[in-house]
Amino acid sequence: MAGEITQLGHDAVAAKGYLLAHKWLVLRRLSQAGILVLFLLGPWFDVWLVKGNLVSSLTLDVLPLSDPYVLLQSFFAGHLMEMTAITGALIVLVFYMLVGGRMYCSWVCPVNLITDAANWLRYKLGIKGGTQLSRSTRYWVLVMSLIVAVLTGVVAWELINPVTLLQRAIIFGSVSAWVIVLGIFVFDAFVSQRGWCGHLCPMGAFYSLLARFSLLRVNAYARNQCNDCMECFAICPEPQVITPALRGEEKNISSMIMSENCTNCGRCIDICSKDVFKFDHRFNKKISIKVLYQREVLP
Repeated sequence: MAGEITQLGHDAVAAKGYLLAHKWLVLRRLSQAGILVLFLLGPWFDVWLVKGNLVSSLTLDVLPLSDPYVLLQSFFAGHLMEMTAITGALIVLVFYMLVGGRMYCSWVCPVNLITDAANWLRYKLGIKGGTQLSRSTRYWVLVMSLIVAVLTGVVAWELINPVTLLQRAIIFGSVSAWVIVLGIFVFDAFVSQRGWCGHLCPMGAFYSLLARFSLLRVNAYARNQCNDCMECFAICPEPQVITPALRGEEKNISSMIMSENCTNCGRCIDICSKDVFKFDHRFNKKISIKVLYQREVLP
């Protein structure tokens, strides 16, 4: 029956095979694990391909990379910033403005592994409902982190940043860091579905601001093939971004997902047995409408 989900992903596996039905998920996990391993090679095996952490790093003693969100807090806190850090932040800014800011959340951030695991457990246990938080809350947390930086002269967010704490927990075995990470897992699994990444994390809010004009997009280019199984909505960490692209054909709305909150995780592409979605570039949005029109009108 259309709209009724019996076993999430079953139809996609049957139609495309297991690997193609999980292609982008596998690539994301390889990306997240690979980046984490690069940072661990130094302290664990004395192989310093990358020095630092996801906040500020130096690759091969040549390429500086800095988290622009943390640098912005440092500026508000009144700290002097070195040119290396500014250069690193500009590199990261340009990159995520091109590929989509929230791609950081799905392809780089190690906390995504924790929240995805919590959501998987929630699905397996059949947990429904929970605390509903406004998605705008993360933007208020973002603003508050900057206000705190101004008032205290401290980059306070870094004291509780789960990304930094997770890396610290893995390297040093910090108990307090593991407690915070576990707290996020429990919160997402039993209190609020995708509550951390989707509603509270100020880093996600910051990177979404960079995605407003990004080139890389997900396109529901074959939306006329949709069978209303609703699995893309069930699997998507930001399901509200799908509706305009998938349901906007009658209103002549582009099939391109244009929301800055899309994480470009590719799970909607994986799980769709009808291959409705694909990765595309933003300038193809008018062409996609024309193609769909031709499919319906031409014999």
